[in-house]
Amino acid sequence: MPSAVAIHAACFAVGAVVGGGVAAVVSARGSRRPESTVPPIVEIGPTGDAKLPSAAVSGALVSPVLKYGHPGPVPDLLVRKAYTAAYDRRHRHPAWTAEHLTLASLGKSALLPSPDGSENGDRSKSIFTEDETLPVPFRAKLQDYFRSGYDRGHMVPAADAKTSQEAMNETFLLSNIAPQVGDGFNRHYWAYVEDWCRRLTNSFADVYVFTIPLYLPHKDPDGKWRVTYEVIGSPPNVSVPTHFAKVVLASRPSSPKTPDVLEISTGAFVLPNTIISDEAPFESFVAPVEAVERAAGLTLFSDAVKNASKHICQTTKCEVIVRRFDEARKRPELRRTVSAPK
Repeated sequence: MPSAVAIHAACFAVGAVVGGGVAAVVSARGSRRPESTVPPIVEIGPTGDAKLPSAAVSGALVSPVLKYGHPGPVPDLLVRKAYTAAYDRRHRHPAWTAEHLTLASLGKSALLPSPDGSENGDRSKSIFTEDETLPVPFRAKLQDYFRSGYDRGHMVPAADAKTSQEAMNETFLLSNIAPQVGDGFNRHYWAYVEDWCRRLTNSFADVYVFTIPLYLPHKDPDGKWRVTYEVIGSPPNVSVPTHFAKVVLASRPSSPKTPDVLEISTGAFVLPNTIISDEAPFESFVAPVEAVERAAGLTLFSDAVKNASKHICQTTKCEVIVRRFDEARKRPELRRTVSAPK
């Protein structure tokens, strides 16, 4: 089975593909570089930390053709308190977000304190904010969403970042937001899926969650396949994804006697950005991880991890719990029975 370091490396290998480089190779003994003269975009340190080597960044500018500048594409790698993401400058929303959830990170562990030991974040104190770390021409703007008909949908939920107010505030940056259908999706079924991801920490020691906006083709009456999507803002600025994927990797000791031998479970779910009935079975949205990777142009997990893993629906229940979070916020009398995510 892959070690914890190997799992960490596999999860962050997605950054290598987004950066256009060579993904880090993951093995059961840890990470090693592929046999190539080109350094990987993402290097994995001895403790499993991912970093961008300066050699890879500077090497991209060696070509004399690029003496006056490198046109890109440039992935803005955003390392936050509760998540890591790559920002898509073309669509003005995340290309992907990655989280590592545990009982401690969610503030649910009676034995372990929250990672930074600070006070929990309060959603009511957070506001949506433009990300000023991004170049102005490529930023999503608050005005883009005004009267657009779409919610500002969190890719990393605020409820996953309760460890501090700063961590929660970072989930409200527009670089973590994509346009989502509100009633019937963002406020309902999508929220149920986010809750399911958090509940995985009750059964698994470590849960890695990737959220990926997708643009999938549909077949028109003339028999041809096309990708069509709306762009909001005036002038048009932010693309509206046709679908969203949640991809999870969860691990736990295979037995109490072998805590270092991990049982790995993976799974991918692709949901259309439209109204979804509360009665829709969650398993009806299961998709192969490889299908999500092809559609997004990413490599999420190595072949070694995929071959060693079980499907998540074989090791836990793939069922969402219907909770009308938005109604609980509007009606205080319901808050005792339906707790809203904060």
